[in-house]
Amino acid sequence: MPGSGTDRRQPRLEGGPAIILVEPQLAENIGMCARAMANFGLSDLRLVAPRDGWPKKGARSAASGAAYILEEASLFATLGEAIGDLNLVYATTARDRHQLKPVLTPEAAMPEVVRRLEGGERVGILFGRERNGLTNDEISLADAALTFEVNPAYASLNLAQAVLLVGHEWFRVRHARARALSSTDMGPLAAKATLLSFFAYVEKELDACGYFLPDERKDTMARNLRNVFHRLALTEQDVRTLRGAITTLVQGRRARRPKVPAHAHVEGTHEPSAGNG
Repeated sequence: MPGSGTDRRQPRLEGGPAIILVEPQLAENIGMCARAMANFGLSDLRLVAPRDGWPKKGARSAASGAAYILEEASLFATLGEAIGDLNLVYATTARDRHQLKPVLTPEAAMPEVVRRLEGGERVGILFGRERNGLTNDEISLADAALTFEVNPAYASLNLAQAVLLVGHEWFRVRHARARALSSTDMGPLAAKATLLSFFAYVEKELDACGYFLPDERKDTMARNLRNVFHRLALTEQDVRTLRGAITTLVQGRRARRPKVPAHAHVEGTHEPSAGNG
């Protein structure tokens, strides 16, 4: 759902390689590129000679909350001007251009991008026109080509999709590896005393149910069971939850046992009545 994942209380991630759109044609595509950039903490958008000028009507609505990237975008008349301050430039392409330069996937390129940026250099990634991409001359200005592993029978990507793929890989290498997917505090691992008590309780109840058979396998089976629980890295709360669940099962089983009435007749214990002498 558009905007459903936006949390304006979180700090905005910025920086990364410059995203350079060469003669973009559609306002909606520029807006969606800005949205893809915001998704992955990219903020330097450079536009080279947009077909219908800039700003374009419709770009802002397509950005869906990432209008700040459009507002801060830089406009250039030529590609040379757009890359003039950069130290390293990649050109995205969907096909082999037979140029003597490295051809990398985003996965292979991003560690070097991160290293260069952290060293104070500037990096940019070129994206071509929606209809026919970058020209060979434009690609010749780049240090390396960047391509995507897609279905060879249908290798055409939407402009914003290409930016999204590059942005995702940038974020994964630069940010995501150091960030847990979940920030839920699960609490400390259970103390060994808690675990030992839990093991003793579980093993006692299992023994009462006849689980440890044959007898000579009891020690091995108990060790295997303890190792299963150890692999779960149980917290104090986990142990309390499990112990409570097992206690409920045990008590429920006992409660379901049929009760023998105190006055029930037991065969072989009948006492003769008085006066039968």
